Parts: sequence; C-alpha cells; structure tokens
Amino acid sequence: MLFPSRYSSLVVSVLMTTYMAGLMTLAITLVNTGFDSGFLGRWAKAFLISWPIAFSLITVGRPLVLRLAEKLIRD
Repeated sequence: MLFPSRYSSLVVSVLMTTYMAGLMTLAITLVNTGFDSGFLGRWAKAFLISWPIAFSLITVGRPLVLRLAEKLIRD
C-alpha cells in the first residue's frame, strides 16, 4: 500500500473530491462553452478553482455528513 491506514480519511477525501470536481466541471464547461480547441484549458481552469473548494468543504463537512447518515440509516 502507498499510504498507512491512518490516512484513509484524507485519501478518500482527495479521491472523492477529484472525481466529483473533475466530472462536474467537465460537464458544466462542456454544456456552457461547447467542445472546441480551448475546451481543455477552460476545463482545467474550472477544475483548479473548484477542487480546493470541494476538498475544503468535504474535509470540514465529512464528520457532520457521516453523523447525519448514521441517523438516517436503520439497522
């Protein structure tokens, strides 16, 4: 393994936010501006702006979301 298990929460947060921010900015950039020669640059710029925001929100909000999910799930 690359990372010790104590970093599992951080690794999950990085992967989750990369996946979500990447796909969301890809879709929104494509819908708003279309696919042309400048698309990849516009998408990269949108991703570089959105990923740190997404990572910060997940890092801060993850414990709250986990507690909420526990309350919503019955055994």
